[in-house]
Amino acid sequence: MTKSNEQVWLITGASKGFGRALAEAALAAGDRVVAAVRTPDSVADLQRAHPDRCAVVRFDARDTTQAAGLVQVALERFGRLDVLVNNAGRAIVGAVEEVSDAQLRELMDLHLFGPAALVRAALPAMRAQRSGTIVQMSSQGGRLSFPGASTYSASKFALEGWSESLAGEVAPFGIRVLLIEPSRFRTSFNAGDALEFTEASDTYREVLAPVRADLAGAHGVQEGDPDEAAAIIVSLAHSDRVPLRLALGREAVERISGAYRRGLAELEQWADTSRSADFADAVASARPI
Repeated sequence: MTKSNEQVWLITGASKGFGRALAEAALAAGDRVVAAVRTPDSVADLQRAHPDRCAVVRFDARDTTQAAGLVQVALERFGRLDVLVNNAGRAIVGAVEEVSDAQLRELMDLHLFGPAALVRAALPAMRAQRSGTIVQMSSQGGRLSFPGASTYSASKFALEGWSESLAGEVAPFGIRVLLIEPSRFRTSFNAGDALEFTEASDTYREVLAPVRADLAGAHGVQEGDPDEAAAIIVSLAHSDRVPLRLALGREAVERISGAYRRGLAELEQWADTSRSADFADAVASARPI
């Protein structure tokens, strides 16, 4: 580790899964943690074990009005904020026609608007200290999608596009952005509390039956180890360089690389048609973006 050996983390959704694993890994590394959770009792043991290095705050990641206050807790308690982890999340599985506007908006609030508010709240302090790492917990579903995942992928695709732009804006201030794209990890995500299924309609029942069965049956047999993933993320936060995107798990590597290959092949297949949309005398753009 070449950066400071002690960092201050703010982690949303820290009560279980990746959030809990990250909080434990950061504390084990000697860092300080603000655990933002909907139910403070769920991480009371962490606070008891590390009373001087762990603060617990009641927080609903969908409520953007709480963002500034949460960041202020970290600054007042520990004096700085080095790593912001937008981790809180869940999924809704169902066909486009089965998902309501309210459900779609809820995931956009949770996976895009909530994280965006927290990032905006954290940036002034990070810019002032000329350092910081923003960890956005995305998914392999933020780079590719499949039937039944439209709502989840829409929110994660949005987070990824927003974060890619953010990365270019904040790099001159010494702030890094890291998008984590996991495959299936052995957390409670598939247990039912974080995974909601719409009522199956007659129209899409047969089409989505394999997807519903696969996701419902994944709990306890997921390939990924959340503790290993957390150790990787904590190590990166302490390092001099981070990638913009990091796939975690073999499945994520294979699926995302396959999506890139298929996308490139399709682009090349239709390249002449695509180019023909330009004016005949147009020249290639020399713009920086």
